[in-house]
Amino acid sequence: QVYLAESGGGSVQAGGSLKLSCAASGDTTGSVCMGWFRQDAGKEEEPIAAIKTGGGAPFLSHSVKGRFTISLDDRKKTVYLQMDDLKPEDTAMYYCAANYQIFYYECIAGSWLVNGASNGYRGQGTQVTVSS
Repeated sequence: QVYLAESGGGSVQAGGSLKLSCAASGDTTGSVCMGWFRQDAGKEEEPIAAIKTGGGAPFLSHSVKGRFTISLDDRKKTVYLQMDDLKPEDTAMYYCAANYQIFYYECIAGSWLVNGASNGYRGQGTQVTVSS
């Protein structure tokens, strides 16, 4: 079992920045794909970023590319999402996810974040609110 704990959400004005963190604990041995998805009220889950242990280009959705950066500290078992130039449409609950059984190309495809696979893990979420 793996447990994910997000932190760093909050309220910010448009153009501002926030950095989200997600720490994994429990049975965290082995290579991992970690990432973030978000969901605003009344909308579908949206995969936004993912990264795999060992390097390689990460996945970033078109809606956040150029503004958000994902990074992974494998020693600390923590994934980060640096969010810059935030916009009101970025307002959502942000969730961390992890999967220890998928390979690199599936990781950076991003869809695993929202397909509800039984071999993945999700955190409880952290709210991000961007005001205009």
